[in-house]
Amino acid sequence: MQPTTLLAPQRCSTSAPPPQSLPRCGPSPVATTDQLFARMLPCRAGDPELWFAEHTAQVEQAKALCRTCPVVGACLAGAVERAEPWGVWGGEVFVAGVVVPTKRGRGRPPKNKAVA
Repeated sequence: MQPTTLLAPQRCSTSAPPPQSLPRCGPSPVATTDQLFARMLPCRAGDPELWFAEHTAQVEQAKALCRTCPVVGACLAGAVERAEPWGVWGGEVFVAGVVVPTKRGRGRPPKNKAVA
């Protein structure tokens, strides 16, 4: 089923009276549940670009938001299974389909950093 059909309001019918326990018109119960669940997920409620950011500070912010998510474990397991090519998934950073501890920013590192 397409996600757009889940969120589309149902049409009102005039044929038979609805059962007393179910609303006659309005969004489907599935749509209401999906919308409620989406508000609980930080990746659905905020800026989607944050999860694919280039700057290390933004990546760390996305990882911190993941720690508050109720489905962080399932998200990470799914990302590992799919070998996600990049982004923050389940509180971890993926680069080229591999989990890395931190994401280095684009470009050359500054010269003033100590070389190990």
